[in-house]
Amino acid sequence: MNKNVIVTGGASGIGRAIVAYVKQQGDTPIVIDCLAPDHEAVTLLKAQNIVYLRADVSSGDSVKEAFSCIDRIDVLVNNAGIARDGLALRLSESDWDTVLAVNLKGAFLCSQQALKRMIRQDKSYIINISSIVGLHGNPGQANYAASKAGLIALTKTLAQEYASRNIMVNAIAPGFIKTPMTERLSLEVQENILARIALKRFGTPEDIAYLISFLISGHADYITGQVISLDGGMF
Repeated sequence: MNKNVIVTGGASGIGRAIVAYVKQQGDTPIVIDCLAPDHEAVTLLKAQNIVYLRADVSSGDSVKEAFSCIDRIDVLVNNAGIARDGLALRLSESDWDTVLAVNLKGAFLCSQQALKRMIRQDKSYIINISSIVGLHGNPGQANYAASKAGLIALTKTLAQEYASRNIMVNAIAPGFIKTPMTERLSLEVQENILARIALKRFGTPEDIAYLISFLISGHADYITGQVISLDGGMF
């Protein structure tokens, strides 16, 4: 059956790759993002007849309004996220609050709205995009790491609360993924990172999309409450 797949932060980056693969597989992606309707990335989505809903995921009212436009939700991918990096002593209260509000509170608010529909269905999925830093921490990213660790706890709790409704909730913890951000790293930094990755390459956004495709395929329905590291064997 064709699935309605909501992807937050789906207008660009990793989210855009997820949306493209969902569409390629014959499902119906619905993008929730904060970009203006006339933004180039949004225009590209609309040109492919992909539904775009503008929302601030850190605002309960904004999330509720966006979800009111959607009847059936088979899959929610909580991908929206931001970073405001800095050593803990230099992090401002605003940097802390903004990252936690988008990355963690946003995922909770979207899950809350999705669950209201999912509990009435035969089967549904929630996939939270966490990070390897949510498992191991990372200097200069206290706020980001905390938000991603919080996503893991949220995943495990929702999985236990809604297993009886046949809602599978899992998290993916990507390692270093090839994006414009990683491409801006110096060659020395990239080499140091690659030395810690067994496969000796960065992951791709498509690697994340493929894993999501498996988790929602119907062939992984005994997997819930799990955190799957997608890091190329990072140590």
